[in-house]
Amino acid sequence: MTTTLTSTRSFSPLRLETRPLAWQAAAVVLGTVLLALSSYIEVPMVPVPMTMQTLAVTLVGALYGWRLGAVTVAAWLVEGAFGLPVLAGGAGGLAHFAGPTVGYLFAFPLAAALVGFLAERGWNGHRVVLAFAAMLLGNVVCLAVGGAWLGVNFGAEVAIASGVAPFVVGAVLKSVLGAAALKALAR
Repeated sequence: MTTTLTSTRSFSPLRLETRPLAWQAAAVVLGTVLLALSSYIEVPMVPVPMTMQTLAVTLVGALYGWRLGAVTVAAWLVEGAFGLPVLAGGAGGLAHFAGPTVGYLFAFPLAAALVGFLAERGWNGHRVVLAFAAMLLGNVVCLAVGGAWLGVNFGAEVAIASGVAPFVVGAVLKSVLGAAALKALAR
């Protein structure tokens, strides 16, 4: 009975939850590559650059589910911490986990898990408005946690003016793109 409930609620065009562990491990590697590539698409801004990372993070969550999505994003962050050039603009190393972007970095697995959780419950490509809402909520998590970290370090006004407000339109556009991608994959 539990399997039936899970399979009717769950949505993943990749069906990774039913695949062997080797497939899931390969998906994690592929997901970290997608996240790394999205990091190279950036608009330089201070103190935080605008990248396509949040689109990739939310898509990984929606396509992989909350558990594997969060694991994939965490694996990508570990790669970055070990110095691989996978973070924004090809950056890597522990220094990036202590600067102004750390709040956003730590929000990414949370966003992937949230979007994956919602996608598993029907907020997916079969219901594009809910898919958009899930993607937008994932972006809101990133902006809220990232903005809060900036606020602690630079003050609330600077955080909102430099770390949240400039990213709102991008968050909406990336959410539209993510929902459209999920809709296309649902077919």
